[in-house]
Amino acid sequence: MSSTSFKEAILNKRMLICIFTGFSSGLPLFFLYQLVPGWLRSEGVSLAEIGLFSLIGIPYVWKFIWSPAMDRFSFPFLGRRRGWILITQICLLISIAVLGYFDPVKSISVIAYICAAIAFFSASQDIVLDAYRRELLPDNELGLGNSIHVQAYRLAGLVPGSLGFILADHLPWHTVFIVVAAFMFIGIIMTLCIKEAHNAENTPQTLEQAVKLPFKEFINREGLKSALFILCFLFLYKLGDSMATALQTPFFIDMGFSKTEIGVVAKTASLVAMTIGLAVGGIVMIKLSINRALWLFGVVQIVSILGFAALSEIGHNTIALALAMGFEYLGVGLGTAAFTAFIARATNPTFAATQFALFTALTALPRTFANASTGFIVEQIGWTSFFFLCTALAIPGMLMLFKVAPWNEKN
Repeated sequence: MSSTSFKEAILNKRMLICIFTGFSSGLPLFFLYQLVPGWLRSEGVSLAEIGLFSLIGIPYVWKFIWSPAMDRFSFPFLGRRRGWILITQICLLISIAVLGYFDPVKSISVIAYICAAIAFFSASQDIVLDAYRRELLPDNELGLGNSIHVQAYRLAGLVPGSLGFILADHLPWHTVFIVVAAFMFIGIIMTLCIKEAHNAENTPQTLEQAVKLPFKEFINREGLKSALFILCFLFLYKLGDSMATALQTPFFIDMGFSKTEIGVVAKTASLVAMTIGLAVGGIVMIKLSINRALWLFGVVQIVSILGFAALSEIGHNTIALALAMGFEYLGVGLGTAAFTAFIARATNPTFAATQFALFTALTALPRTFANASTGFIVEQIGWTSFFFLCTALAIPGMLMLFKVAPWNEKN
């Protein structure tokens, strides 16, 4: 790629939009999977119960069920994509803000229901943001655009995972949740400023078309056998690191780190790693290919899991915490960027919402169901053995790359 086209790929409005879509998408997810578990653990909730809280992520798995409706119908304002985005973002702002007013000990059931609602609104927002981004980006920008989206997605984790914990040492939890919720205004402002990206001619004319055509098109394009193989790959590629990070914050608390240490040390290292990852990921996506990025970043992703195993043996050491978290953010962030670009490439823009929802739902399966057992597993075998298990579970997805993304096939 020439230097001119390289600059054009990076310095355009579409890449800026990808930053904001990533931040808006990542904030509620990291709120549920970092700040909420830390809040519950600090209030005395058991690891087993916190692990079961992963089940609130079921909407991320089943979002393809209602995605056809978001492909077919639109609100009478802002357009087909932007209307849905705005509604989900407002619902997220309100539901996150009210959660902190409930006591984890006395109202754990109510908290679970509200968290499930947050997961539903978050998954719905993801459906439309993913579809919008697929319609926005030309094929030659899918790798870079999704890399930027994912790094911004990870950057959003600093709000609940860093700022939230620092504030929690000085403010009541309900105030912390209101502050975190206020960051949803970033996404709301983006939604009001951007323009629709889709071609109105591509809109399904009936709900039946919105349900059937995306699945039919994918199977006809790939063939039934290859389509099933791709779906299996989508489930397995992120299995290991998804489980490894499911109880990340309770793990840090069990290692003796204070909430401020978690907020400052771990997340500052994460920010540095994400900055490096954004540069490295963008260059690799442009200079190499999505296939080779899956191989390279997949290896880094597996090795990064072992950093947690090392930390569990070292114990309370801020340098070890910073290194483990920095490498984890670098490895998992890069792996997710390549993975998301692969999903986007497998999606037909005409059926972006439903196909993207189906593919990303498969990637959420481990985070929801397998992660529900992580608390029980840790209590039985300990943290170190748990991370070794996660490393082993990451290998099958890598082996499937020989079929779905061969190294020498430059796609």
